[in-house]
Formats: sequence, structure tokens, C-alpha cells
Amino acid sequence: MESNKIQNIIVKYLSSQATFLELEYLEKWLENPENEKFFSLYIKTNYAIDYNIRKFNSEKIKLQLLKEILKERKVFKLKKVRQRVSYFAVAAVIVGIFATSYFFQDKISNSPLKTSPTIVNNDIKSIEPGTDKAILTLEDGSVVTLEKGDTYQTQNINSNGQQIVYKADERSHSEIAYNYLTIPRGGQFFIKLSDGTQVWLNSESKLKYPVNFVESETRAVELVYGEAYFDVSPSTEHKGSKFKVFNQFQEVEVLGTEFNIKAYKDEKNIYTTLVEGKVGISSGNQYDKLIPGQQSNLDLENKIVTIAKVDVTSETSWRNGIFSFRGKPLKDIMKVISRWYDVDVVFENEKLEDITFKGVLGKNQEIKEILETIKNLSIIKNYDLNGKQIILK
Repeated sequence: MESNKIQNIIVKYLSSQATFLELEYLEKWLENPENEKFFSLYIKTNYAIDYNIRKFNSEKIKLQLLKEILKERKVFKLKKVRQRVSYFAVAAVIVGIFATSYFFQDKISNSPLKTSPTIVNNDIKSIEPGTDKAILTLEDGSVVTLEKGDTYQTQNINSNGQQIVYKADERSHSEIAYNYLTIPRGGQFFIKLSDGTQVWLNSESKLKYPVNFVESETRAVELVYGEAYFDVSPSTEHKGSKFKVFNQFQEVEVLGTEFNIKAYKDEKNIYTTLVEGKVGISSGNQYDKLIPGQQSNLDLENKIVTIAKVDVTSETSWRNGIFSFRGKPLKDIMKVISRWYDVDVVFENEKLEDITFKGVLGKNQEIKEILETIKNLSIIKNYDLNGKQIILK
């Protein structure tokens, strides 16, 4: 009985269907080291099952499986269990339990699967998933390349190539020296600022920040462009000093909170999603406050701000090694794919851009597996890989 119950909860957790009570149960269950081993083994076993299902000849059975997976979808909140099992979630999605079988197309889900041949050239091997890498620009203008496996150290900076940590300088500073951290396409990086604030930066992003903050003054950083998740060190630990995040079009003021900002150069909207705490957002003459679970959407063309409740887990899953798409058009999804895999995407048929569907992907999946999934669900008829270019047909 216990085995069946926990297996059911694990499946729901991996497919983003678990309730809060089920997540609490999983959290306590994983405190036992033997259970952690079972969790890992269960993932590997089910990957083998999933792989064979995807290779099975009966398309009808695959469609039925999709319906069963999606039958009992529930909204869930992931908080306490997040920190303990987030690395399991990454591993789970990478091995693909639901990465290929969870895709569900909103508009043409009842269409029969097609088996047209796929044209793929030998350059597919050059398309690799993103990894930890960044370019650090110091206050004197010098540039340091940070990559996985490399180290970089100064008196107050320490990087192992996967993250960079700034040590607070207790000496008083009258002038602020700024560093820049630029994440290229195909990269991601973690930074811990000198005040203890933690920032996860997504692909094609750039952050400007002080090497040290001035005591009792507002702690301010600038998300020049891109996407970043902030876990801000509370003002109570800094003599009431507020924390602000600027970009060209808005200002976010926080007291001690977790939130996500998405402000890419090639997009017409800026999205600010509050996970917990409080934020106030200023844009032009408008000022709005968010509560946890809300997202601010600033339309840069007409300068209109709208606020809506969103699935926070889906919006912020990228930092835990997962891409979660819920009703997103294919055009937006392929933007995310292009940044992470450092590829260009061309739509041979423009009508494909607006097809919306739901899905979960592991950030370390092979690009071919992702494209085959989209093709097998009749979202596209075919695709071609030409060097660093993907052509959807």
C-alpha cells in the first residue's frame, strides 16, 4: 500500500500534478536515505519504460497514454519540498519520464500522428544543450570568461566556473564600483551578491551590480536585459536598506522576497512574477503592488500594465533545470529553445507560430528528441537541421 501511494505521488510530482499535501508527504518520506535511493531507481526504471513506449508501434496507445497522464491535472504549490528535491526534479526531467509523453497540443490534440521522414544532417552533433558559462566585466573594463571547470579568485570574488560569489567588504565605501555579468546564448549562471542576495541568470541575460553596497543606502542592481530570479537578502539584515531592480522601462522595489523578471531585448513585454514577499513596480506614472502568485505584464508598445494570477512554478522552473510550457504558442517556446541551445529557428509555415500546447522539457535533453516529440504530435510535419539553424515545416 505504502509503495503504491509513494509511486503515485512521485509520478504526480514529476508531471507537476502533485497537491501541496502530497508534496509535504514526499518531503518527509525523502528524509530517509533508503527512500532517496528508491526515488532515484524509480526514475531510471520509468525512463526505460517511457523509452520503450515511445518506440512502440501503436500510435493509438501513445495517444491514450497522453490522455491518462493529463486526466487528473491539479494546481499545486511547491515551496518546502523545492529545496530538498529540486535536484531530483532536474534528473527526472532529463531522463525524460514526461518530457516526451507529457506534450499536449491544445488546438490539434485529436489529429492523427504522421510518420513523414525527417531530414537531419550530420551537424546535429554540434547542437548541445546550454551549460554554466558567463562573461564577467570588472570595474576597470577587463573581461574574465567564466566556464564550468575553471576557477577565478580575487580578494572578494570567488568563482568555480558554475557560480560566482562576492564577499562583503566591511570597509566603508563612498564610491560604488560596478561589475557586469553577461550570460551568452546557451548559458546560465548563479551569482551571490555581497549583501547575500542570490540571483539565477538565464540565457542571453546581463546584470549590472555593485561590487559592494553602501551601508544604509538603497541596494540597487540593473537587469540590463534577459531573465533573472532573485532571492533578496531582507532589509532587516541591512539596517532597513531597501533593494531595487532597475531596467530601462521599470523599477522593482522589494523588502525581502523572491521574484522573477523576464525582460528580453527581442520581446515586447516585461514580466515580473512574485513568488513570495512584497514588491512595488513603477513604470512611467503607474505604480502597482504584487502579492505572491501574481505577475505584472508591461506591454512596451502601448505602455499598459496588466496584473494576473499565474502558475509560479511553471514561470520559474527554468532555474531548476526544467522548461515548463502551459498554453504557450510555438513561437514563444522556440525562442526559449533557441536561447538555451544557441540556435536560430525558422518557421517555413508561419501558421505554426500560433499553435499552442503544454509541455515539460528537461534542459539537458538532446535537441533531436525535442523536435521529434513536436513532430510526432503532429504539431509540425517535419523539420530540418542545418548547422545551427532549425527549420520547422
